[in-house]
Amino acid sequence: MEYKILTVEEIPEYLVHRSHFSPHGAKLDLGEIASIEEIGDGNLNLVFIVRAQSGAGVVLKQSLPYVRLVGPEWPMTPERARIEATTTNIHAQVAPDLVPLVYDFDPERYIIAMEDLSDHVVWRTALNNGQHFVGVAADMGEYVAKVAFGTSIFSVDTETMALRKQHAQNPDLCSITEDLVFTEPYGESDRNSYLDANAPDAAAIAQDTELKTEIAMAKWIFMTHSEALIHGDLHTGSVMVRVGEGNKTESSKAFDSEFAFYGPVSFDLGALWANYSIAAARAFALGEDDRAHKCLALPGETWHAFEAEFRRLWPQRTDKRIYSDDFLECLLAQWREETWLFASAKMIRRIIGLAKTSDIETLEPNVREGAARGILQLGQTATKARRAGSAPDLFSELASAVLIGARTL
Repeated sequence: MEYKILTVEEIPEYLVHRSHFSPHGAKLDLGEIASIEEIGDGNLNLVFIVRAQSGAGVVLKQSLPYVRLVGPEWPMTPERARIEATTTNIHAQVAPDLVPLVYDFDPERYIIAMEDLSDHVVWRTALNNGQHFVGVAADMGEYVAKVAFGTSIFSVDTETMALRKQHAQNPDLCSITEDLVFTEPYGESDRNSYLDANAPDAAAIAQDTELKTEIAMAKWIFMTHSEALIHGDLHTGSVMVRVGEGNKTESSKAFDSEFAFYGPVSFDLGALWANYSIAAARAFALGEDDRAHKCLALPGETWHAFEAEFRRLWPQRTDKRIYSDDFLECLLAQWREETWLFASAKMIRRIIGLAKTSDIETLEPNVREGAARGILQLGQTATKARRAGSAPDLFSELASAVLIGARTL
């Protein structure tokens, strides 16, 4: 069957045929449509916001049969839409209010209808604009903890876990992560790119055999530790935030979970830490040191919220016979150290590999050079430094020293 790409012109009729949207059992009645806007600026999908005269709205997201960033020459199964819809619904059960509502999933055209978050902003965009939101980093730590506990063996029986893992297999997108995050930045690849001024920095990464051994460990953990139904691509660009007075966060929503699979809990934490560091590198590059230090407080905020929530949930674990409190201490220590490792891999990938971040790419080349160099050097040093102590404040202290030392003001 020919794949039919959704268009603005088709959406009104499409919605008539999918009129059974029902968040929490209440029918979503859009009524007369006022506007339809195509807003997709991501790497993979089409995204539309549909707004009605009544003020109601819905987002339609269609996964394409290829990687949008590259085009049809990089084919990819649109089955990732099913993964995202299923994952978002499961995460909504364990972490309510921290993911958008899913109203409908069309399995024939791979279209998800979900909550309109137009009253939120993308966290990365806010950070790029110099805004600091109080509480969102802690919300994301809580989200990861609730998912880590609620979708793992600590709260799900063995048979259900086996079925969920089977249903959540995501080989195409896991393969992208394996290549773009853990492999291609460390050698020659047509998808790698960077400023000419950063060529020596990329070469240093490729020649660092100790670093590559650490990244090999990260890749092995990613591919073999099926601990929980993780988001899989959790960064500041996949979090929507609504704030109130004093920039206090009123609502945080993690979205775009199409990379979800049963993987290591620390991967999502490391991805967040990496993007906090990238935001800090941007601020340092612009001479906004106070803002940069606020960004570097975020790893601690996320980790401490994660740890506190996981500890709160721990007494509810289904099997207390062997999973003791002493085991919990070992597990948290392991996850904390792994978080450094995954943060390093995600930082290096965002500078050398495909699909970079606007934090760095929108800087003028003369200051981008130092910001990129700092991120690469931090990735190199953090993989090794984590064994001497993995507390988040040590990570932030290291990040501050490396990023300031590398900037080119």
